[in-house]
Amino acid sequence: MKNPCVERKSQIVRESQETQISIDLNIDGTGSHDIQTTVPFFDHMLVALTKHSAVDLKVRAKGDTDIDDHHTVEDVGICLGDAFKSALGDRKGIVRYGHFSLAMEEALVNTALDISGRPYLLYNIKTEDHLIKNFSLDLLEEFWRAFCNRMGLNLHIDMIKGKNAHHVYEASFKSVARSLRMAMSFDSRVTGIPSTKGVLD
Repeated sequence: MKNPCVERKSQIVRESQETQISIDLNIDGTGSHDIQTTVPFFDHMLVALTKHSAVDLKVRAKGDTDIDDHHTVEDVGICLGDAFKSALGDRKGIVRYGHFSLAMEEALVNTALDISGRPYLLYNIKTEDHLIKNFSLDLLEEFWRAFCNRMGLNLHIDMIKGKNAHHVYEASFKSVARSLRMAMSFDSRVTGIPSTKGVLD
């Protein structure tokens, strides 16, 4: 359900000596994406996140990938977390909680999350392969940690089964996407902050 009185959009720009990043986000989108980070496999994961959360997302990122991809991946996580936090605003009327169990061939990943304002990441993904081409899959945990810290998100990602690393990590991004889509949606029965405390922090 979409609240027609609320426009949930944000723009984030971040520049440092290591990266230059800009993000345009519309939470109430259709899954439109225009993502260029110079890290191909990471782009692929962000496209999956965008498409299955039904947000519109434009990302431009340049970083010191001649050293490695770490700064670019982590800093995109920082900026994307900032973008979601800004676009969600006061979070009045949202469902707040989301969960999804996603299968991708032999891989199965469960996700549960809470847009609580209190960041926490439980990340339980392990595969025999640590690289896809020259991309270090360990960096995806750093991406999610940065994203959670800046958005104020409690996120649990659990790999239940899987052998193919590509399937496992893509399933994880799609599972998080579907969980976010649920949590960010509006509940017509909720008019205020979805917390007994009256605040989310």
